[in-house]
Amino acid sequence: MKNKTMQQLLAEAQVGKYAVGAFNVHTMEVAQAIASAAEAEKSPVILQINQGTIQYAGVEYIAAIAKTAQALATVPVIVHLDHGTTYEVMAQCIRHGFDSVMIDASKLPLDENIAMVRKVVELAHAAGVAVEAELGKVGGVEDDIVVSEEEAGLTDPAEAERFVEATGVDSLAVAIGTAHGVYSGEPHLDFERLAKIRQRVSIPLVLHGASGVPDKAVQEAIALGICKVNISTELKQPFAATLRGIAADKPEEIDPRKLLGPTRDAMAEVVRAKMHICGCAGKA
Repeated sequence: MKNKTMQQLLAEAQVGKYAVGAFNVHTMEVAQAIASAAEAEKSPVILQINQGTIQYAGVEYIAAIAKTAQALATVPVIVHLDHGTTYEVMAQCIRHGFDSVMIDASKLPLDENIAMVRKVVELAHAAGVAVEAELGKVGGVEDDIVVSEEEAGLTDPAEAERFVEATGVDSLAVAIGTAHGVYSGEPHLDFERLAKIRQRVSIPLVLHGASGVPDKAVQEAIALGICKVNISTELKQPFAATLRGIAADKPEEIDPRKLLGPTRDAMAEVVRAKMHICGCAGKA
């Protein structure tokens, strides 16, 4: 079945003990790379768009690109807002056909985070849209969202249980030692904390900042209950490297298609590899 909700996709992953890869879309080429990889691997996939990309491209343009990739696909494709921070952005994305939204109110005190998420859940569920939220603070930089090392805090299992019951959220992003952006050293994930969260929380769990995390660590997190794995930086890297290589080898080239086109294959290769790591290849 091609058309599935985010809830259905992640429920199947939870039962099957695999995770669905969620890849951030910044341009048409990125969307095409992700979609082609999903087709090749017969994998469900999540196309994520964050606030920075909406500000850069305009929600109309970027939503149309993602929704076109979804419409042309023969595998399940979900269009998801990643790290939205305001009620207005939630409403904007729901109006433009997003299947799922993430409200990130993790910088707020717990009670205020709960209140904000509950408000978004009421709005989104009325429109048939899924909601992801975050508890704890994943460090690093995600476009315009910056969480310093001092601010980063791991998810408390007891708070996670209370949060899920109070909000009615569909999936929960947990902070267990990952970070957004490029790691300065090898990340060390708190698997014991993740196991405790899983014991207390029944909904699908999400791993943010998975770019650069060793494959075995990602797979162990999936075995402990992670159902959605977010990848952004590891697509930016081959995009930039390929583009720089072409510009260096062919400094006379001025055709944007010839400069940007080859980046698709480089990114698709990474996406396909990640689908195998997550275990979602062949699960469409």
